Amino acid sequence: GVLTIEAGLEEKMFVGLSRTIRETPSATGGAAVALEPSTGEVLGLVSAPSYDSNIFSTAVSREAFQSVKQDASSPLFDRAVSGLYPPGSSIKPFLALAALEEGVVTAETQVVSTGAVVIPNPYNPEAPAVFRDWKEGGHGVVNLVRAIAESVNTYFFAVGGGYGDISGLGVARMKRHLDALGFGAKTGIDIPSESAGLVPDREWKQETLKERWVLGDTYNLSIGQGNLLVTPLQLARAYAMFANGGKLLKPFVVKLVIDKDKNVMWEQTPEAAAVNVADPEHLSLVRRALRETVTNGTAGRIAGVPFPVAGKTGTAQAGPGRTHAWFASFAPYNNPRLVLVVLIENGGEGSQVAVPAAR
Repeated sequence: GVLTIEAGLEEKMFVGLSRTIRETPSATGGAAVALEPSTGEVLGLVSAPSYDSNIFSTAVSREAFQSVKQDASSPLFDRAVSGLYPPGSSIKPFLALAALEEGVVTAETQVVSTGAVVIPNPYNPEAPAVFRDWKEGGHGVVNLVRAIAESVNTYFFAVGGGYGDISGLGVARMKRHLDALGFGAKTGIDIPSESAGLVPDREWKQETLKERWVLGDTYNLSIGQGNLLVTPLQLARAYAMFANGGKLLKPFVVKLVIDKDKNVMWEQTPEAAAVNVADPEHLSLVRRALRETVTNGTAGRIAGVPFPVAGKTGTAQAGPGRTHAWFASFAPYNNPRLVLVVLIENGGEGSQVAVPAAR
């Protein structure tokens, strides 16, 4: 068989990812995925910590295999394809797209971010629920492009759950759009043990947690928190959709099957799970915001590379005092050839940790 993997790129990804994990004391692992956005070919797929695959090749290797199997850092677990993580702010561009599609906002709609949104608590007036922006005192007046570039939570609380004079998408519409972009389902990659992820809604919460869905759940979903779970591969495929103009492609690693005389027996052709997933104008507006995130927003640390990159940072709550660091990107901006998603498990801030790793 002939694989789609670019060995040089994948090695570079592995070295960069491993170095970042080593240099980040809190990090417990990570993953990186590189795709060709026009075809769905997987150019690189890396999970760390890793192991030497030669341990499977000889009888002598049984001991080596046992030690890898018992390693507490789970080197045998493929974080890129099977790992499930809250996406944090890396989900915001898809919810912005959904809000444009549903007419909840336009390019001009403005939201005032003062640092927090406070919801009264009907059961205890003394203890209202507070949903914060990451920036003390807020970001001021922002529109869609600014809200993505600076990752403004208040804007997305409005988009998702409603705030001020914006009615919000609500959980049912958010789920419908996220499902349509391939979240909560396997991508169908030709590798075993892929995880499907989870897009929660009212029914899921009632069934699984025996609790009713509240506005706070919608707010959390709006910023990629709560029970929303994605794999790095799913996120890469969804960002490829911004890079290729609206196609949701099936990722694959086996390109050709050839016989001993080098005759092609079988060839994989690019396969789209969905095309024209959104209005081209809406796609290009969100795309512009992803470029602005690099030139004038939270992903500034990658602005120095010699070609234009677009992307989105994410910092997702992973547990008490711990966050996963994400950066999802594509380049060159005008004619994308590469989608690259980096996740540093328990790594801290996306902008501080995942962006330099991607660079």
